[in-house]
Amino acid sequence: MRQQATRVRRPRDRKSQLASVAAELFRARGYHGVGINEIAAAAGVTGPALYRHFADKQSILAHVLLAGIEDMEQATAAALDAAEVPTPEQVEALLRTLAAKSVERREAAALWRWEGRHLSAEDQREIRHRSGAVLRSWAAALRRIRPELAVPESELLCWAGMSVFGSVSVHHTGIAKKRFADLLVELAQRVLRVGLPEPAAGPQVNHSPIALGRPSRREQVLAAATELFQRHGFHAVSMEDIGAATGIAGPSVYRHFPSKASLLTAICQRAAERLTLGAEYALRTSAPPDEREALRRLTESYVHTLTGSAELTVSFTGGPLYVDERDRAELVRIQRDYVAQWVRLLTTVRPELGAREAKITVHAALTIANDLTRTRRVNGRPQLAAELVRMMTAVLDID
Repeated sequence: MRQQATRVRRPRDRKSQLASVAAELFRARGYHGVGINEIAAAAGVTGPALYRHFADKQSILAHVLLAGIEDMEQATAAALDAAEVPTPEQVEALLRTLAAKSVERREAAALWRWEGRHLSAEDQREIRHRSGAVLRSWAAALRRIRPELAVPESELLCWAGMSVFGSVSVHHTGIAKKRFADLLVELAQRVLRVGLPEPAAGPQVNHSPIALGRPSRREQVLAAATELFQRHGFHAVSMEDIGAATGIAGPSVYRHFPSKASLLTAICQRAAERLTLGAEYALRTSAPPDEREALRRLTESYVHTLTGSAELTVSFTGGPLYVDERDRAELVRIQRDYVAQWVRLLTTVRPELGAREAKITVHAALTIANDLTRTRRVNGRPQLAAELVRMMTAVLDID
């Protein structure tokens, strides 16, 4: 009896399949927490087979991020390039395409927001150049629809709109894909329509903390680590770097913190304490039962905490991925409880929203603030805090 050879067919786009598997792992465990062999095993191939498609782990990350940029370029060209003055229908078509891609590829949005610093300098420049060009074309289209906007304001709103789509990467809440995409489009449209506050007359209020005496050496170490982690990322900073920034030898840092991970844990705990105290004050000073006012005060509290210190930003970029394992569950619990307060208030103010839709909406509002305070192109604006509050309350639809 003749035996027929069984021919094994390879997937038509093995490279994209491998990149997608790697992206999910990077999102779940962080870029540095994943090895090439782990990616190969998760994809069901050998290490040498993976190397036939990618030179190294960095090239996989670059492939994922550049593919995301290409998707945005193609969607933008299809919707806007032929239009002298974009119609609302064309803008909505662009938003719907971006929303659908965000829902389908949540891991790519996460990597773009947090892991881009691990790329080569050349790939970082290409991503900045191409994403900047896309955003400028969006801003130009927005000014044709809203001619009262100046260039910086139109770019600010477009950055915020991009953050709405990127917000899908910071949580795992799911609803039906079509409803998910529709909701993201609705939230992005609220951002693009928002009226920004007028420039405040007189000097701006400085919310920076006032130094009363010389801080302890432990506090100096904590402050130096916070600044370095924010600027360079957790893995790029050594204990020697932290010691040098504090004016002590690297080994002396261990007198105050047993490891770099314990330093990050202390920063995340400090950020959680600030958020918790701010939320308690916002809720306590709101006249019951005015949940709308409480939600507005909670928004102001969040922006004040975020712009007043770097600890919250570091806790997002380092996050629970790299803290001591014994503290991870508690930090995650605090974060979830904090978001749950927002969701509870929002579902009371807007009862037409289900709990999951409200959670998606809350995360979109929070992500706008998180992203824009880290975006060098806009984070130097003199009244950014007031603008963040205005955009967040617009997304929440409580104005």
